Amino acid sequence: MPAFTNPFHRPRTRSLCAVGSVVAGTLLLAACGDSTPDGGAAAGGEGSKPAPALHSHIHGLGVDPEDGRLYVATHEGIFTPDNGGGPQLVGDSTDDFMGFTVAGAKTFLASGHPAPGSNRPDNHGLIKSTDAGKSWKSASLKGEADFHSLDYAKGVIYGYDSTGGVLRMNEDGTNWKARARLQALDFAVNPADPSQVVATTADGVARSTDGGATFGPGEGAGMEFLSWASPGSLFGVDFTGALSISSDGGANWKKTASVPGGEPQALTAVDERHILAATQDGIYESQDAGKTFTKRLSVASGDHH
Repeated sequence: MPAFTNPFHRPRTRSLCAVGSVVAGTLLLAACGDSTPDGGAAAGGEGSKPAPALHSHIHGLGVDPEDGRLYVATHEGIFTPDNGGGPQLVGDSTDDFMGFTVAGAKTFLASGHPAPGSNRPDNHGLIKSTDAGKSWKSASLKGEADFHSLDYAKGVIYGYDSTGGVLRMNEDGTNWKARARLQALDFAVNPADPSQVVATTADGVARSTDGGATFGPGEGAGMEFLSWASPGSLFGVDFTGALSISSDGGANWKKTASVPGGEPQALTAVDERHILAATQDGIYESQDAGKTFTKRLSVASGDHH
């Protein structure tokens, strides 16, 4: 099977769905405002210098449910806010992290590619961290799969493998089952029922009720990224940054707002009200289900890798 290429849009970038919840109202990144839970004063204010910006394309966002800290998966490693509100590399890996999701306290799942100059296989397959991204170990499919999108619900892992355009499902962390073959930009899983999966296609949002084995036709407005916060709160963002919510698993959508900053790079709904979105110029946060957004971190790169 030839390598999968998307015929209707740019190469896939990763969204992710954070698992777990944090206290509503928690600010994840330092910005122009009060101090943050990460322990540092916020950037901004008279006479202060702007916080440094990320210079790498963002592939995913996640929140550790243990402490509410934000993690940003990029083309050049995993970053988290430092005490001054700027991006700080987690661990020493500068690998290209593509698929990325938080599966529990300090437990992250990812995929991607080694940093340039490495003699490791081109594709990581599924890798896992149990120390909040400081170190990673191969879990399965090393050198075989390139998951551009990952999601996790009730012990079930789903991954969209770009090497063949196929959705895969894993219930034990090691053995994978091939599900539907489709051309998708992103997908999301119902956190309360892993048999329900939605995917973004050229024709709209396609839905599955049999664990991704089959999908109905794409319907409705086109979405780029999806994130399923709760059974009645499925969020989607389109190519222009328009954010919508569906209360019926993707059958019907209601626009809530537009995310600032240009074309989206990633979307994560932490819960029904707490949303994070990465666009061309920054990471934005909403605490009111997407009605309003506040910029939390600047992004200097508009390149897509």
